[in-house]
Amino acid sequence: MKDLDIAFKLDRGGFKLDVAFKAPGVGVTALFGRSGCGKTTVLRCVAGLERAAGHCRLDGDAWQDDSRGIFLKTHRRPIGYVFQEASLFSHLSVRRNLEYGLKRISAEQRQVGFDEVVDLLGIRKHLDRDPAGLSGGERQRVSIARALLTSPSLLLMDEPLSALDHTSKQDILPYLERLHDNLQIPVLYVSHSPDEVARLADRIIMLQDGHIQASGSATEILSRLDLPLAQDAEASSIIDGRVLSHDDDYRLSRLEIPGGSLTVARLERAVGELARVRIHARDVSIALDEPGTSSILNILPARILEIREIEHAQVLVKLCTGSGEQTPLLARVTRHSRDRLNLGVGQEVYAQVKAVALMD
Repeated sequence: MKDLDIAFKLDRGGFKLDVAFKAPGVGVTALFGRSGCGKTTVLRCVAGLERAAGHCRLDGDAWQDDSRGIFLKTHRRPIGYVFQEASLFSHLSVRRNLEYGLKRISAEQRQVGFDEVVDLLGIRKHLDRDPAGLSGGERQRVSIARALLTSPSLLLMDEPLSALDHTSKQDILPYLERLHDNLQIPVLYVSHSPDEVARLADRIIMLQDGHIQASGSATEILSRLDLPLAQDAEASSIIDGRVLSHDDDYRLSRLEIPGGSLTVARLERAVGELARVRIHARDVSIALDEPGTSSILNILPARILEIREIEHAQVLVKLCTGSGEQTPLLARVTRHSRDRLNLGVGQEVYAQVKAVALMD
């Protein structure tokens, strides 16, 4: 497993960076925080594009180690780098742009095939087109494909969707999720978008003013009421489940989750396969007693772990379904509802889940 181990210190006078963390060599680790908190600086230091004091190691291989006088130039680091805007060669076709990336690595070192990447990113029909004729989302997919074709040991992505409009972002997110599921290349992903982080990240490192505010699994960080992600309008919980059954008459599927089950729209997955779902806090309401006949399909027994007031006379409630705290669930309710139901920590309640979104 190619674990990433970094520690950087940098003093620019008006801005100081002091971060140290380890990221697992699988999945997506998101660097999250407001603009100016140091996310891109960390990425550039990992790439060797910027010099900070400290060390950077991947799978034990030192790319930088000041104690031993080691600092590899960018071209010697086995990375793929995707910038905010696609940096394609305008005089080359899409195919030749991709071949440029492929030629940067010898045939015997290639771990990612041309056809595999082209199909994963859905760009086969664009191979003979010029980049100028592509939409922003299509150009970015080509840019990601070119980076992957260098067979990197680590993929760095610096807010790759920030230059796209909402529609283009929604178009490209499923392709990024597909890469997550199909390629065993660790990703360090910079973003200030809660929606992107919730959909893509396995682990989140939150930065604030050049320091690490919090770090942990996406499930943990998304459900921490003291952090910005839980207080965002798009606040949500992530739950991993396993397909139990399908109901083809009603086009529904049943997922087993710790402490219960969820009914979701029909999944194109076999019984027994894993599936990750996302539940927005705004789509969860709370009842003191088990509701009777209702149009809501998912009603889960739960226990209140924490309550926190936020702006606009609303309250965030952290719930737990199942034993322990391994399946956190967030609910956003009004202060009036909290007081009317007399909600308190430790109370046994029922979570009514109005919508469940498959993250795939």
